[in-house]
Amino acid sequence: MNITNHIHTRNLRGDFFGGVTAAIVGLPMALAFGVASGAGAIAGIYSAVLLGFFAALFGGTPTLISNPTGPMTVVFTAVIATLTAKYPEGEGLAIAFTVVMMAGVFQIIFGLLRLGKYVTLMPYTVISGFMSGIGVIMIMLQLPPLLGEEGVGGVLATVRVLPEWISPADLITNPELGLGLLTLAILFLTPSKIARVCPPQLLALLIGTGVSASLLSGQLRIVGEIPAGLPSLYFPSISTPDLQMMVIDAVMLGMLGSIDSLLTSVISDSITQYEHDSDKELIGQGIGNILSGFCGGLPGAGATMGTVVNIQAGGRTALSGMIHAVTLLVFVFAAASFTEIVPLTVLAAIALKVGIDIVDWSFLKRAHRVSLKAAAIMYGVVLLTVFVDLIVAVGVGVFVANVLTIQRLSDVQAKSIKAITNAEEAELLEHEEQLLLEKVQGQVLLLHLGASLSFGAAKAISQRHSLIGDYQVLILDFRDVPMLGVTATLAMEKMVNDALKRGLEVYVVGSSGKVESRLEKFDILSRVPEDHQTATLRDALQQVVDRTANTSMAPAA
Repeated sequence: MNITNHIHTRNLRGDFFGGVTAAIVGLPMALAFGVASGAGAIAGIYSAVLLGFFAALFGGTPTLISNPTGPMTVVFTAVIATLTAKYPEGEGLAIAFTVVMMAGVFQIIFGLLRLGKYVTLMPYTVISGFMSGIGVIMIMLQLPPLLGEEGVGGVLATVRVLPEWISPADLITNPELGLGLLTLAILFLTPSKIARVCPPQLLALLIGTGVSASLLSGQLRIVGEIPAGLPSLYFPSISTPDLQMMVIDAVMLGMLGSIDSLLTSVISDSITQYEHDSDKELIGQGIGNILSGFCGGLPGAGATMGTVVNIQAGGRTALSGMIHAVTLLVFVFAAASFTEIVPLTVLAAIALKVGIDIVDWSFLKRAHRVSLKAAAIMYGVVLLTVFVDLIVAVGVGVFVANVLTIQRLSDVQAKSIKAITNAEEAELLEHEEQLLLEKVQGQVLLLHLGASLSFGAAKAISQRHSLIGDYQVLILDFRDVPMLGVTATLAMEKMVNDALKRGLEVYVVGSSGKVESRLEKFDILSRVPEDHQTATLRDALQQVVDRTANTSMAPAA
């Protein structure tokens, strides 16, 4: 399939306005995330331009706008801080951007392996807790620049020194905090009528920069010089001692960017009624992140805000994403003198607002009412994300959530395995089957198996196994079983073998398709006589009744 087949010019006007509008919304965010990461404002711009253009060109969601995002920036900030502290002469930054390129490679691999449909199959409690934790980290890391202070590292370090920065006298006379609070007020309080004309982020950037230049000139820290011309290239730089850490961080960035992008693609689909191509989108995101890292840009992903704005303004094809990228490039170099005087506190306030928006307030407020276990997982992931490690948080959260899910499925499967020994327990059977069972009551153990049986059902099968010593016939009813897992089959094999050793007659009822194939591979059917393999339970019970009559198996009166 032609990778650019969704690019055409029949919606040129809508794509143009969509792309330009998305660029206006994306500019303040790109600057804010670039500064917040420690790589500089220009790193955010390069990411928005390169990732935005090539993800649109090669991706699978026509209206998706790709930019640096809050979650990706938080992870990359930690990567930069670790590597630049270890390699302060510039090599650390080169290794950090190599991690971005590696993340892009992993995203391409995910796409080529067609893992797109699986990427977002993660428990919502884990996603919610992780995103909320990311939001908290972003809020905490923006407090130092908002207060006019230098960053001190991670969340714990910020919490420790925060009391020293917050003295009433200093706060009242702190111009950076004052301007930052003004910026936050604009972001939160801009009326919707004005916001439809001018995005609050852009309005805050313009007003904040205007106030700084006219009333507080020379009193505030600013972005500073924006490099003109082509970006510096960062060729892949591998540090052998740090290779394991680089791979782990790259996988984390790749996974996070994939989840972020594909969730945004789903939102785009719901608005446009277009079904995106997940695997193609991952490849496009990977190409964009490789080029972004190569040119010193941040890692990024599909941005929900930019995508929604693009669609609302008329964007319908990938051309809108490319126009968004080109618009940013032209604006930055045409208006570099304006960009250079943007106060850092304004950008910190914009990033802090993003952190607040990332926190899943809706689920946080009602998680305990929905499920105490779900709430415990979510809050646990939040705490691990903020105070321990992002990868540990996701790993522990997914593990615990899956264990609980397996337990619930095991309970359901256990309930679907019914050991029926007499007609009074046979409410699942038809009337004729009940009558036949009544004739051989006390001699037949009927194991009625319902639903798919995975390893969670093995324990229940083993528990029923202990009953076979009291009966002369074992009937295994597979009519309602669409799938039989390996562990459950092994438990079934052990039961059949034991029954045959004890001299029981074994019947297999209703096995077909994948279930029959699985039983054949484990040689279970080869141990059961062909005339004991029946399509219906009535046939099996009738055989037992006939054999009882012929061999006087029936109990004495």
